[in-house]
Amino acid sequence: MNAPEPPPGPAPAPGRPARADARRNREKLLTAARTVFATAEGAVPLDAVAREAGVGIGTLYRHFPTREALVEAVYAAELDAVHAAVHTLLADLPPDAALRAWLDRYAAFVAAKRGLLDTLRAGWASGSIATPDTRGRLTAALATLLEAGARTGSLRGDVDPDDVLTLLLGLFLATPTGGAPHRVGPLLDLIVDALRPRPGD
Repeated sequence: MNAPEPPPGPAPAPGRPARADARRNREKLLTAARTVFATAEGAVPLDAVAREAGVGIGTLYRHFPTREALVEAVYAAELDAVHAAVHTLLADLPPDAALRAWLDRYAAFVAAKRGLLDTLRAGWASGSIATPDTRGRLTAALATLLEAGARTGSLRGDVDPDDVLTLLLGLFLATPTGGAPHRVGPLLDLIVDALRPRPGD
């Protein structure tokens, strides 16, 4: 007599592939939105974001029912990425080189933010978009980099990170969208050079 066959295992949870697809589509939309908002001049139609992501406009609206929802998600993801980049860079580079690489990442954040700015300002004013602690998080990121550099002697230990952020904000205000982006790199080099210890320190 043959042994009875074991009962079949549990069926895969329904909807799991759909959830994975939804996560992938959301990430594709955020990546596309960062690209489109950073490079476009003027208002960005949402169907341009959907085309860049390779999805239909209906998929975009399922994830982000309004322009404000998309802009808020892009801004939050960019701010998280800029903040998290500090630890990745410090794990791979000396502190002064990590600072210089982080400034490039911050410049990309500023470029993306410019395309979002009108919607962000309107959303912050109306309360439809939550106001993040952008300055606090960026200052904390700079503090981590400067403290690491001070410990190794590659960066000065007498600099307030909020002063560095103020200097960066002035730099990017002076280089508006489309205005001589090739100058930003050398200016960031000057900032890092100013943060290195001076002879005799």
